[in-house]
Amino acid sequence: MISDKLFNIRVYAFIMNGYDEVLIAEEFHYDTFMMKFPGGGLQFGEGIFDALKREVKEELNQEVDSATHFHTTDFFVQSKFNADHQVVGVYYIVHLKNDISHLYRKMDKVVASNGEEAFKWKKIAALNPNDFTFPVDKKAVEVFLSLFDQEG
Repeated sequence: MISDKLFNIRVYAFIMNGYDEVLIAEEFHYDTFMMKFPGGGLQFGEGIFDALKREVKEELNQEVDSATHFHTTDFFVQSKFNADHQVVGVYYIVHLKNDISHLYRKMDKVVASNGEEAFKWKKIAALNPNDFTFPVDKKAVEVFLSLFDQEG
């Protein structure tokens, strides 16, 4: 039996800098403002790590140097945009080949038109799961922050 229900696998990069900041993405798609992380959807025939590298290249024009997986969604999440899709998020802590700490410092841009996106640095200490749009990202922020609690 063929089902109309599909999995939507998303891969995201937590990119940190030497200022204890992480890069966030603000996007406007489907008439919806979204706060999330750089990344996007896995394409058919693509591996998850390949998707991560492609998304970082497409969105930031940067090359991934290394990445460490730290979280995969382990609960059911129905897509906000398609009731027949289940979303699975895969998250990596990513190190880029180039230092981009000096980029994305303009904090006053507000995305408001479909297709617009902007990137901004946010202090890790100021990360709040409730600031993010999607349940998969909220949980990933919780897991990410717990990594720092364990180190402390």
